Amino acid sequence: QVQPVESGGGSVQPGGSARLSCVASGYTYRTDCIGWFRQVPGTEREGVASFYSGADANYYADSVKGRFTISQDNAKNTLYLQMNNLKPEDTAMYYCAIQRAPCPSFFGVGHPRTDRGYWGQGTQVTVSS
Repeated sequence: QVQPVESGGGSVQPGGSARLSCVASGYTYRTDCIGWFRQVPGTEREGVASFYSGADANYYADSVKGRFTISQDNAKNTLYLQMNNLKPEDTAMYYCAIQRAPCPSFFGVGHPRTDRGYWGQGTQVTVSS
């Protein structure tokens, strides 16, 4: 059973940085869609940054382009999200997800399917002064 577990959230001042980590126990690297999503209570979950290893394709939401960077360490089965120049509107619960292709929601198309693939429990990021 694959179980992603996120960490690295917390409170950050505007303009600050944070790095989220996601360790996927039980996961064997394959050609999958891997990414980060976030959700504010009362709103829909949205894609933040993802990649599809089968096509070496990356995706970043317009709101985070130039500030967030997704990366992975296959040897450690760990996914990262480096977040720089954080803004109050980045405040959300951040989720790590792994899904077999097709995965349009990982690339900003359609709504995330939390009934597909593997999702972590989330880590809260709060940006405030």
